[in-house]
Amino acid sequence: MKMNKNILLSASNLAKTGALGVIFMGMSACNPEPDESNRFTATNETIESFLQKDSTLSSFNYILSRVGLDRVMASYGQYTCYAPTNEGVQRYVDSLYYDDEALIPHNGIAEGSVTADKHVLLEGMSDSLCNDIARYHLTNGLYSIVNMGGAGSTITTMLGRPISTKVDAEGNTILNEVSTIRSEDNEVENGLVHIIDRVVPRSTRLLADELARQSDFTIFSEALRLTGLNDSVTKSNRGVTYTLEKDLNGDCKDTNGSVLYYPTECKIGYTILAETDEVFRANGINNIDDLIAYANNVYGGASGWYDYVRETGNAVSTGTDYTNRFNALNMFVAYHILYAAMAQDQLVFENKTGVPVGTSKWNYANGGEPYDYYETMLPHTLLKIWEPQPGKTLYINRYRTFNTLTNEVGTMGTNHTLVNPGIIIERKDIIAYNGYIHPIKGMLIYNEQVPNGVLYERMRFESTTFLPEFINNGFRYMSMSEVSALNGGGSGARIAFPLTYFDNVVCYTQQSTLRYNVKGDYRAYQADAFQGWGQYDLAIRIPPVPSGQYEFRLFYSPMGHGGMMQFYLGTSSNVQSMTALDIPLDVRIQETDPRIGWTPFYDEDDSGIATDKAMRNRGYMRGPFSFVGHPGNGWDDQSKNCRGDGVVTLRRILCRQNFKQSENYWFRIKSVINDETDLKWQLDFIELVPVDVVDNDQYSEDWY
Repeated sequence: MKMNKNILLSASNLAKTGALGVIFMGMSACNPEPDESNRFTATNETIESFLQKDSTLSSFNYILSRVGLDRVMASYGQYTCYAPTNEGVQRYVDSLYYDDEALIPHNGIAEGSVTADKHVLLEGMSDSLCNDIARYHLTNGLYSIVNMGGAGSTITTMLGRPISTKVDAEGNTILNEVSTIRSEDNEVENGLVHIIDRVVPRSTRLLADELARQSDFTIFSEALRLTGLNDSVTKSNRGVTYTLEKDLNGDCKDTNGSVLYYPTECKIGYTILAETDEVFRANGINNIDDLIAYANNVYGGASGWYDYVRETGNAVSTGTDYTNRFNALNMFVAYHILYAAMAQDQLVFENKTGVPVGTSKWNYANGGEPYDYYETMLPHTLLKIWEPQPGKTLYINRYRTFNTLTNEVGTMGTNHTLVNPGIIIERKDIIAYNGYIHPIKGMLIYNEQVPNGVLYERMRFESTTFLPEFINNGFRYMSMSEVSALNGGGSGARIAFPLTYFDNVVCYTQQSTLRYNVKGDYRAYQADAFQGWGQYDLAIRIPPVPSGQYEFRLFYSPMGHGGMMQFYLGTSSNVQSMTALDIPLDVRIQETDPRIGWTPFYDEDDSGIATDKAMRNRGYMRGPFSFVGHPGNGWDDQSKNCRGDGVVTLRRILCRQNFKQSENYWFRIKSVINDETDLKWQLDFIELVPVDVVDNDQYSEDWY
């Protein structure tokens, strides 16, 4: 079967149309700089002058002026301002003063700062409170009303805390479930102003305290308290001030000489996926005792299928010490907690509209479906979040047979039976100071079906999902314009990181560099990549998987500035415990080199099946069919999927190895070119695939 050339445009076709030069420009310009142009109509009016002109916004402008942000809003840049009306500000400040549950009296508003009719005088607010309110209503970058539509979005504010948006039944855009945009997209010279009816509320309570305040979660909240896991979700910051190790040239610079932004703090956050009391009641659970009995029934026999318990010699307890990490109730609750703080629209990288104007579009193609895997607090376990229809329903641990195998060339196949539809995540964000609570519409458990069904497939792990610092500090979804604003208007294409920033990254030499390609126009799975340059030598802890034999693969792009690296794998970060994986990989070798043997499959009568086999024999695979490289340059998505892209991507098969769920596995990447300092390592995603899936004698692995 020859592929339709109207859909899949080959490299030879591009050459005939004069487009081949575009391909090579794309190959040499993988990391474009951000577009700093103002895309909105010039009005000779700034955000500040707009606020000054509207007397109904004077209270918010007063708050800005208290902390000097009025001057920022009068200067050049690209900002979005969510300006609450005077009535909205007064209502909010009054609520802070009269809050009996405030952590500090009157939330820091001066005692007695009230009028005769018991309204609070704005002058009684502390500078710190004014700063928090002001920065929580301002963003770097432009967020139009269209950007906030659809299934909702998450917006990073100048305070570093996110705002969640949604559209209600009447078509109104709502912020944090409370504030409604009443006047939208007011265009000014330096950005946009949205007028809102209330101050956007932000929680100052930690996750457990916020959960306890929610009347719909009384049973889950009690279970969180009994297990002591409420104490495990209290951190919000490492409390460390980071400085960046200088690069070899004495400064923190990109390869083009641009000074890069780097974080000086590291936030910590969590996500709790929790059943409401209504969901519990629907499953015969009316109180905490019923939940304990349910957990004992589900997890009492876990040693039979939970490899970690069996391999470590731990016994599952159904006793009353609920703080025991292998008590059944503790196990039940722990499987609901993730180590990354994510709004519902961030749980998978999806086709969402909530991105600033000018950023690259969503890059899935050919019916590719967004999904990601996350590690939970139940030791060494994963759950999968899957969105079969982009922008629609999110499911946890949805399971269909032969999920990554197909009976049809070039499609996902018709050989699948839905065994478990999965647990629906409600499209609602409950925001705490250090994370999110998401209501779920079914009973979430780690049972035998998860390791033997849900996870018994080709598992593709994006690096930003198993290094939670990217998520907790807002970098995973940050735009180039936002990074540029943090960088004083400088480069926003990359972020630099101190060598000790990530818990699960160990650098063996000070010559290593850690970089992040911010989401943009790249040959990358989710439009971003973790990378570095120089004479690097580092190791990264990869996600835990159920015990079994797996094929371990690395995704990469062949490129002239790629490095030559030796890979190792071990059960600790001690280099003495690691084993070399095959011979070094030279990323500079182009795909058509006989050592790789890539061909444009869409020009072949068998759709590249014979070439696939020949490449596999050499230890290579084509990139996936399910997403595109360089999604923002105007080419048709179908013509440049990463299986046959004009700027090609590859997967390198590193080894077949037995993995134990009870072990930690560290993946070491070491440069073997000692006299080069400008070559790159990159970790976009890895794949761990059960060998029985790879070697299935009935179906073949799909292209996706």
